[in-house]
Amino acid sequence: MAARPKVDPAKTRDAVSAIAGWLRDETSPAPQRADLANAVRLTARTLAELAPGASVEVRIPPFVAVQCVSGPRHTRGTPPNVVETDARTWLLVATGQLGFDEAAASGVLALSGSRVCEIEHWLPLLRLAP
Repeated sequence: MAARPKVDPAKTRDAVSAIAGWLRDETSPAPQRADLANAVRLTARTLAELAPGASVEVRIPPFVAVQCVSGPRHTRGTPPNVVETDARTWLLVATGQLGFDEAAASGVLALSGSRVCEIEHWLPLLRLAP
């Protein structure tokens, strides 16, 4: 299997900027599914590049799941360390609009495993321009 090309930071910023209005104001019209998917995939893959490894799996269904954080590699069955959330919550956390701890405490960020909080070290991935 060929290696996935590196994520272009400019493309990631552009993808998130394209849906920034909806991230800032949930009552704004929802973005097109393709635009939302692009922003989610690029930010998740950015995290995987910044925190290479396979000890934590970050799932944002139905768009993407990535493995990240160095440590013991998981290869079969349900990983022991999983972060799972919806697309909007992921993007709010990835852009610093919602804190990792706040999202986890409110239950919109599902965490299982002893190493899941390690991804917080790399968040936010980018900040939205005011």
